[in-house]
Amino acid sequence: MAKIELLMQAFETGSHADALRKMLSLPELERFVASVAFVREEGVNAIAEELEANANICAFFVGIRNDITSIQAVKRLLDLNVKVFAVDTASRSTLFHPKMYLAANSTAAMAVIGSANVTFSGLHNNVEASTVLHLDPADFDDAKFFKETLAVLDGLSKRFPDHVFLVENAEAAEKLFEQGRLSDEAIVTKNPPRASVRKGERDDLSPIDLPRRYVERRSGEGVGKAKNAVPMIKATKVKKTKKDREAGIQTVDFVLVWESKPLSERDLNVPSGKNTHATGSMLWKKGLAEEIDQRHYFRDEIFNEIEWEKDARNSNYEVAEADFVLVIKGLNYGMHRLVLKHKTDTESESYKQRNSMTSIRWGSVSAFVKKRDLLGRTMSLYRNSELPPKFLIEID
Repeated sequence: MAKIELLMQAFETGSHADALRKMLSLPELERFVASVAFVREEGVNAIAEELEANANICAFFVGIRNDITSIQAVKRLLDLNVKVFAVDTASRSTLFHPKMYLAANSTAAMAVIGSANVTFSGLHNNVEASTVLHLDPADFDDAKFFKETLAVLDGLSKRFPDHVFLVENAEAAEKLFEQGRLSDEAIVTKNPPRASVRKGERDDLSPIDLPRRYVERRSGEGVGKAKNAVPMIKATKVKKTKKDREAGIQTVDFVLVWESKPLSERDLNVPSGKNTHATGSMLWKKGLAEEIDQRHYFRDEIFNEIEWEKDARNSNYEVAEADFVLVIKGLNYGMHRLVLKHKTDTESESYKQRNSMTSIRWGSVSAFVKKRDLLGRTMSLYRNSELPPKFLIEID
């Protein structure tokens, strides 16, 4: 008879990553099947070692055409020699959305059925709930449940051969990407938020106090297919095509180019003691992108297409102004003209110590960001492809 447990990720101890590793570590595993809506590369990486050890008996049924399942994730699974079945409903209003994980050997079986996708947040940080079933293959009802659940998944490609199909290799994955059925993780876009501030003050609720893990972002190009976008972390020079300009097309998507580590008092200028100096500005540091050279990255790659000039008061600095949309906790505070400053002195101690050289002055948005409930949150910086580009800062 099945033993039933609740896995309540984030609110309780234990994660879906741990549960999947446990399933994949069953001795002499004979079968592992996952059925999920969304798969991202960092989610696959969380269980990659266990998948690789059991690759010949692992299969994934993954939803595509949903703007989340990525070519990087599919290729990663293929690199691990895992079978990947793409499930394409051919409709954005009908998603393939089940999250089920099944594993069995000759003497034991497990099923995890709930809300978690194979994304980093889905397996670690999101508040996700699943029922964990420890099944006994010798029990009639347990064996019947497991067999019938597997049969449903195994039968999908026969019932819907045009919509559920094996992704044979990387070339097949590339074709799906070119058809717009897989996303590119190197291109993270954000439509300008339409929410506006209501009357009165925004809430001062601090982030929920739950354990959280972070993914170290790495620089580098994506698969190189996306047009008119700035790859995440590795920004490039972007211009509208002549055809776009002649057609009057306006680019509205903002593309993620940088993420912070948890925001500090110094970042937000909310000092609590004599050792925290309120400068009115924030240095653009590495954040989650550990591989970048923070001395040059922001001036030369993120803010390279705005107009810089020598600081009239200090020849060792350049200054520039740029337009930033500010979004905090889902509320849009509109567009603001903010000042950027960059130290050009390559003989300074700061430069030799590889410290950040570029900063932003909070200016007109100081009253919005100088709030203690924002401490520990993450800041994301987006850029669009207009010339000169506009930017979007989101704190959430």
